[in-house]
Amino acid sequence: MSLLLKDRVWSMEAPTAKRGVYPLHGFKLGLYRLPINLEDPDEIKSVHEGLKKAFEMDAYADRIFATYRWKEQNMDDPDAKGFEEVELSVTVEIVTGEVVDIIYQIFPIEKFGDPQWVKDYRKKADHFAKMIIDTILRNTILADKMVDFLIKDQKITELNAIIKLEEMTPLAKIVLDAKPKPKPVEEVAADDGGPEIPVLDGPKSGPIDVEYKSKMKATGAYNANGHSIKTWGRRGSDNKQMGVWGEFVSVDYDICVADGACIEACPVGVYEWFDTPGNVASDKKPLMSKEPDCIFCLACEGVCPPSAIKIFEQK
Repeated sequence: MSLLLKDRVWSMEAPTAKRGVYPLHGFKLGLYRLPINLEDPDEIKSVHEGLKKAFEMDAYADRIFATYRWKEQNMDDPDAKGFEEVELSVTVEIVTGEVVDIIYQIFPIEKFGDPQWVKDYRKKADHFAKMIIDTILRNTILADKMVDFLIKDQKITELNAIIKLEEMTPLAKIVLDAKPKPKPVEEVAADDGGPEIPVLDGPKSGPIDVEYKSKMKATGAYNANGHSIKTWGRRGSDNKQMGVWGEFVSVDYDICVADGACIEACPVGVYEWFDTPGNVASDKKPLMSKEPDCIFCLACEGVCPPSAIKIFEQK
């Protein structure tokens, strides 16, 4: 059994299996509840879209479905007399919301046309279901949410949280580009108009201009896990010129070279990586997704090599 599911999955072997409000009827039911939030429509869409390379994906209302199919043959030679082949499948259901439930059920083999010759069907289906779950938790935005939870819940470092997640998901397949890219942020003029945004012809040199709010035009905000990150000086939606992000945990992304020192230095996990392909300074950035958690220790500001960060303590 996957370490992720050990002691946390209820397996019911009966003609009918039910749990709580989920009217799932099957021969075996597994359920795992994740202590993380998945309500943002863009995040839900990213999980659905990010796994299309690995599984058949579907979505309905607040639920995402991932289906894995495999074929069974009763003999190696398809031309031999008595050869039979059947396509089998198992589906994992992700129920989104304030907590995330991941559920799977294994139907009787008769559901697939009475292929009683199939060997170890239930064992294989159970294994594939756990493989789907492990793949989801290792590759999608749920991985970042689980790492954040482990850091806070078990008081461990980000590296140890990542290692723990890998240990919890031993059956995971690696799916490239399964995490969401940053949404394009269209330019929005500030109420007072603000000065024009100069066009960059390359990376800016540090340090960050601490008076950026009065010198740059306010632009569209970026939503990160329910927190709206304000931006200034962003031009277009191709990430080439990103300006300054963050109202009091402020980073000039056109100076930032993505060395990761701020992520390692922050004691409360304010930052997480996100992709910014095409930016003049680097193709990824430390996003201040947990900006409200900042304790104003200035650790990140002190370790940033190009001095791209400025912390403004809230009054």
